[in-house]
Amino acid sequence: MGLEYRNWDGRPETMRERLKSAMKQAMLDKEKNRLGTIRLILAAIKDRDIAVRSDGNMDGVSDDDILGIMTKMVKQRVDSASTYEQAGRLELAAQELSEIKVIEEFLPKQMTVEETRAAVQEVIAAVGATCVRDMGKVMGALKAKYAGKMDFGKAGGAVKELLG
Repeated sequence: MGLEYRNWDGRPETMRERLKSAMKQAMLDKEKNRLGTIRLILAAIKDRDIAVRSDGNMDGVSDDDILGIMTKMVKQRVDSASTYEQAGRLELAAQELSEIKVIEEFLPKQMTVEETRAAVQEVIAAVGATCVRDMGKVMGALKAKYAGKMDFGKAGGAVKELLG
């Protein structure tokens, strides 16, 4: 997938290892809010591990799956923060926003609007898409190539615009 983190012995570090190391550091630094957020991430991963193990996959979830879990967690918190702000519960909105910052530390840098549009154009050409009916093929290729790096809601809009 291209994560560039390495362990002390030079092995590529998995997302799971990064999260566990960050959790230990948060414990040592007595960062209660950061620790709580990292524990929420690890709990969500464990839940997904249990679900895929019941399907016969004993290895658990991959780094790409973990990125998907964390991306979903960010979107949930954005929605919650917005709801809390509308309800005048600013302290709860601030908590959600602080959790987003912690989660985003572990996500790859998100593509800009221009980078997303260029990637969409490239994939449209690569899959030979010509109309909106080909949107599924384009989105599938984008998700395979840019998991965790691209906002697929915005990419979907760009695909519709370019194919429509």
